[in-house]
Amino acid sequence: MSVGLMFINGQFAKDHCKMCATICDACAKECSIFKDEHCQKCADECRRMAGM
Repeated sequence: MSVGLMFINGQFAKDHCKMCATICDACAKECSIFKDEHCQKCADECRRMAGM
C-alpha cells in the first residue's frame, strides 16, 4: 500500500510509511523478548523494515 501511495504522489504516503515503521519497531521489541527462533527472525525482519 505504501508503494502505491508513493507511486501516485499520495498526500499521506509519508505518514503511512512512518506508521508502518512504528508498527515494525513495536513488533520487533515484542518479538525480541521471546527466545524462539521464529520470534527472533520476526524481530530481525521488523528491525530491518523499520530502518528502511
